[in-house]
Amino acid sequence: MSRLIELLATEPTIVTAGVGLFSAALDAQAVPHTEVSWRPPLTADPDALARVLADPRRAGANAEAARRMLAAGAALVDVCPAGEVIGLEPGEFCHAGPPIEWERASGPLRGALTGAVLLEGLANDAEHAERQLAGRGVALAPCHERGGVGPMAGVVSPSMWVFVLRDEAHGTTSWCSLNEGLGRVLRYGAYSPEVIERLRWMAEVLGPALRTAVRATGPIDIKAIISQMVQMGDEGHNRNRAGTLMLLRDLLPVLAESGLPGSRLAEVARFIGGNDHFFLNLVMPACALQARAAAGIPGSTVVTTMTRNGTEFGLRVSGTGDTWFTGPAGVPDGLFLGSYGPADANPDIGDSAITETAGLGGFAMAGAPAIVRFVGGTVPDALRTTAEMYEITVAENPAYALPALDFRGTPTGIDVTSVLRTGLLPQINTGIAGRVAGTGQVGAGLVTPPVECFTGALAGLAAAAPD
Repeated sequence: MSRLIELLATEPTIVTAGVGLFSAALDAQAVPHTEVSWRPPLTADPDALARVLADPRRAGANAEAARRMLAAGAALVDVCPAGEVIGLEPGEFCHAGPPIEWERASGPLRGALTGAVLLEGLANDAEHAERQLAGRGVALAPCHERGGVGPMAGVVSPSMWVFVLRDEAHGTTSWCSLNEGLGRVLRYGAYSPEVIERLRWMAEVLGPALRTAVRATGPIDIKAIISQMVQMGDEGHNRNRAGTLMLLRDLLPVLAESGLPGSRLAEVARFIGGNDHFFLNLVMPACALQARAAAGIPGSTVVTTMTRNGTEFGLRVSGTGDTWFTGPAGVPDGLFLGSYGPADANPDIGDSAITETAGLGGFAMAGAPAIVRFVGGTVPDALRTTAEMYEITVAENPAYALPALDFRGTPTGIDVTSVLRTGLLPQINTGIAGRVAGTGQVGAGLVTPPVECFTGALAGLAAAAPD
């Protein structure tokens, strides 16, 4: 009784946790309190989580994964047709996301594949192309399984040109298609005549011009440009303005000296300079090289792939190698173009979530507050997002320093167990494709992976843990 009287005689200390309604109610009454950010764990299998956390290899394996990721380099060494780089044959196509068949493909992926078949001259019209794709004469493979990445639908065919990047630290290469611009483009599932005409111009003019410039100037340090652009307000996924202009600065003198006719030089410079997203297709393979450096380490719980095909979200983890863990792709929440709205949006699509896998994109939003005008939200949301991502990662990348956070490195190396323990899912900045094939881009926004990917990965890690 005396203890109760003592408690009642002193000013109470109030702590709230979980539901925000408690804290809001106290705020409304001007009652001092401390709010604790807490979420219930996401996993429904505490035994699997305990088994993975108890794996004696985990700490050392994750430290090694972080070391490899931070040591990875990324230099642009060539620009070539995909047939030369990947060995694609006629009738073979790469796509974004985990493996999928035509029957389950989303509208934008179907539209992009249809356009690629037309581009390659394998069909006379869209209906003919769709019959080809529904038959047995076409082979589909994820870009990730062929060593590269593709934005949005990510469709790559033999005649398309790709950037080739190399990580000298680990002796690996990656590739990505050239960026077409925004709006009605193949990667968003559009395949109208102007889309095909633009792709042919890119193969006949843009690709060869870039190859000449890159081979003349020698390897271009893409990682260094990313480092600079992060300090200039780009986050590397949906904002690449500074990176694009720095690349153009490096290429223009060489292009001018290459013998390219003046009219062609103007076309190339205008195309690159007028497309703020052009550099995204260099950031993506750079991030793929960084993430791949951490792959295949027994006991490591670090995520090495996050990607979507418009139907499913796919995840791969260092300690489980090339195994895919999938779940239904979510529909992004964001801003829409013109009269488009949520009903027009397809579920999330593209390999570009590799930027978040490597600590850019949504993980670097604190350094790119202007991104909220493109994907939605507020500047405090951007700052909070980056702060939360530190809670689910194993390292900070000093190469990508954020001025707004006193040059703290971006949160890098997503840890499956931290995601499941904290309840925080990785934040992804993304474009939004129209759900109907042929529509193109309808907006941009924010999305998170499905929990099923992480619970599936946890089960795989638990099965691989030593007894």
